[in-house]
Amino acid sequence: MIQQSIMEEVLAAALSTGGDFAEVFAEDRYSNNLRLHDGKIDRSLSGREAGVGIRVFHGLQSVYAYTTDFSKAGLLKTAQEAAQALQGDFYQQAPILHRQIHPPLHKIEKMPDGVDGKHKVDVMKQAYDIAKNYHSSIAQATIQYIDHEQNVLIANSEGKFVEDKRVRGRLAIQAIASDGIQMEPGFYGPGAHQGFEFFEKLDLQHYASEAARIAVTMLKAEECPSGKFPVIIDNEFGGVIFHEACGHGLEATAVAKNNSVFANRIGEQVAPDIVTYIDDGTLQNEWGSLNIDDEGEKTRKNILIENGILKGYLIDKLNGRRMGMKSTGSSRRESYRFSPTSRMTNTYIAPGNSTPEEIIANTEFGIYAKYMGGGQVNPATGDYNFATHEAYIVKDGKIAQPVKGATLIGNGPKTLQRVDMVGNNLAHGAGMCGSLSGSLPVNVGQPMIRVSEITVGGTKGE
Repeated sequence: MIQQSIMEEVLAAALSTGGDFAEVFAEDRYSNNLRLHDGKIDRSLSGREAGVGIRVFHGLQSVYAYTTDFSKAGLLKTAQEAAQALQGDFYQQAPILHRQIHPPLHKIEKMPDGVDGKHKVDVMKQAYDIAKNYHSSIAQATIQYIDHEQNVLIANSEGKFVEDKRVRGRLAIQAIASDGIQMEPGFYGPGAHQGFEFFEKLDLQHYASEAARIAVTMLKAEECPSGKFPVIIDNEFGGVIFHEACGHGLEATAVAKNNSVFANRIGEQVAPDIVTYIDDGTLQNEWGSLNIDDEGEKTRKNILIENGILKGYLIDKLNGRRMGMKSTGSSRRESYRFSPTSRMTNTYIAPGNSTPEEIIANTEFGIYAKYMGGGQVNPATGDYNFATHEAYIVKDGKIAQPVKGATLIGNGPKTLQRVDMVGNNLAHGAGMCGSLSGSLPVNVGQPMIRVSEITVGGTKGE
């Protein structure tokens, strides 16, 4: 993408006013986005975006600039502009770069750009037909197909020169059920760090039927009662609560500035001993996986909480300086337009010893949240509220009637402390996470868990 010798000159220019670290992030991205609505393709977007981001440190100061000009003159100009914002007291010698080669962790069998558009549309039509024909109450189905290829080159003044290719695909399936008076949605959005083989192997019958089944089920659901109840949260995307309410609080972005309830608590008991919380960017072909992070560090398995004890944080280079700690391969950015910071990849609660049947049977009365929806969280306090896509009353150890309008309200660290059963059925769900460095593909995951008490907001009294 950019010659090594030019990279060395650009880094030297970035350090010319006394910076003590410089980095260049070059990106070339291809993407496709198709939407099938009411049986017809109503959107077909393909694009290419390329640019270069240059970052300079002086102590704990950081400056970031970017450009779409890949010429040597354009890169040097951007580097010099970034350097002018920092004034150091010494001149850093021009770095000598050493190419690093990391064997890819995530096998790509079939590049999406080599696949005829008809095959992509065929996948969408199959999913549409399954969802639309699931039940007579399905009034509408929408299928979105996404694939992208991101090629990056990262070089820094410590001598790093490394390239990576990221290929991802996702199929978002939405169904709307209606009885002529009200409507209810259902959604499923599987994704992977894979080529087109992901779509060829995808169990469309399962995912499209589930999206439709959720919509049909919720159409018949009663209003949810409000109060404080035990709550069973199912596996897969159920992990979004702890991703938002705890995961962000374990990112150095918040911890380094003491804007997290988990700051300065390594070694403390922050959860019951049945809870182990992990972020792992190496999981084979998962949606949030990477070979290297956006500072060129190899991704790894980071155990954040082990048997209830806080063990560590997700750390990027700049916040690592603030904390006196090394990077954990957790630095990410949406694109060259964003300066990187610590972010999650595939974050999950490790499986426990209880079966889902045991968890439900041991619950006299409570709420079973089968599929979680979106929510909000304050990372500084951990306070959150999350909607449920599909929920049920649990009564006398059995799943009873479906309920709608259930909102889970609580505090992440306190909810973590109240996990009293952890299932053995770990699964992951694909999603997008927005934060300081943009919107990123991440997995959230967990087995089924039970929380002894969560405040449930509903429209029906107890």
